[in-house]
Amino acid sequence: MLVVRPAGPADLHHLLELAILSGPGFTSLPEDADVLSERLELSKASFEGRIAPEEAWYTLMLEDGDTGDIDGIGSVKATVGLKRPFFSFRVVNNTVQSPSLSVKLNHQTLVLVNECTGWTEVGSLFLKADRRKGGAGRLLSQSRYMLIGAQPDLFADNVLAELRGVFTPDGYCPFWDHVAHKFFPMDFDDADRMTGSTDKQFILDLAPRHPIYIDLLPEPARAVIGKVHPQGVPAMALLESEGFRPNGLVDIFDAGPTVACGRDNIRTVRDARVLTARIEKEVEVDLPSLVSTDSVAAFRAVRARVLIDGDLARMTPDVAAALKIKDGATVRVKS
Repeated sequence: MLVVRPAGPADLHHLLELAILSGPGFTSLPEDADVLSERLELSKASFEGRIAPEEAWYTLMLEDGDTGDIDGIGSVKATVGLKRPFFSFRVVNNTVQSPSLSVKLNHQTLVLVNECTGWTEVGSLFLKADRRKGGAGRLLSQSRYMLIGAQPDLFADNVLAELRGVFTPDGYCPFWDHVAHKFFPMDFDDADRMTGSTDKQFILDLAPRHPIYIDLLPEPARAVIGKVHPQGVPAMALLESEGFRPNGLVDIFDAGPTVACGRDNIRTVRDARVLTARIEKEVEVDLPSLVSTDSVAAFRAVRARVLIDGDLARMTPDVAAALKIKDGATVRVKS
């Protein structure tokens, strides 16, 4: 059985492997053991409630309960932009007209903004290639919303997700090469690493002060603004199924889109029911449900066959064992 559970320092080897597999442009998974080690320590402290709620960054691992293999990662960052700015480009429509010439034109520009301060971010969704079928991605993705739903007061009213922009198989990023690199004279990997490991002052120092007219950009750069990396298309579909929609912001390095949704309007947060677990030897039900604990500190989630019977969630011992709960525990269930 696949289980989503909190990450901890012992997961460093697995996390580094996932970072290497994720490829360029995956800002939250740098190929840096020291940075990833710090992230795992922060995750452990976050789940244990040893840091201020707004500083928490919860990292989740997808584990095969039978083999112990780690096949994926997801995360929830309680807030963004409080200690370090959260920069984006906003795509702005500008209409100009000349009545005397009977001409009306619409120009789009990219404007540097820092609009999402204090929002919650769901991100870092990545699975090994052989796990991208059979519902593992949906389990991992929805587990983040079950975590939010367990204690909504720990998270912001608005939730966002950034999706990786377009890269070619050989690592070429049209927007970076034609646009961002003109302002940040370094390798993409260096800029990506600095975004995650510094106070981002270099962005304030070097980013364009004035709007960038999209019509003046080379066609390869124009074509990818707001577009998703091919590997990110399934993640985008999962986000849209939860109610997330593009909000007009794109990444300043690769032009990948940002999507957003109100916390309480996320479908899994809204529709999951709080029930009492009842452990039984056999349970007859046709379709599996998403089931999680109702606690951030002891968070675990699975997809399993659970019979909803009034206020009870009837489940077999193996499901209860995967969740590490006893009979009578409170659980959250999303059919």
